Amino acid sequence: MYIACPKCDWRPPPDTLWTCSCGCSWHTFYTHGVCPECGRVWKETQCSTMYGCGAWSDHEDWYHDESDLTVEEYIANPQRIQIDVPVTGPTPDADR
Repeated sequence: MYIACPKCDWRPPPDTLWTCSCGCSWHTFYTHGVCPECGRVWKETQCSTMYGCGAWSDHEDWYHDESDLTVEEYIANPQRIQIDVPVTGPTPDADR
């Protein structure tokens, strides 16, 4: 597993700190988005405004499997992604 912004693929190094509204600074991925001081659960996490895109994303979306495509890989080659679209309505052979 690796941790990366789901929008720009920025990967926070171990010394990156986020700051809670209570003033506590910590690495949010060490506690799965829970402030160690006040216990607030951060359901969304902001990407670095200095090194990343600065966007907010669902905290869970930052966790990736090694076998998943990265954002950069998808942007470079979007046709690698196959989207299965469910067929709705009658099929051509439905009347037979």
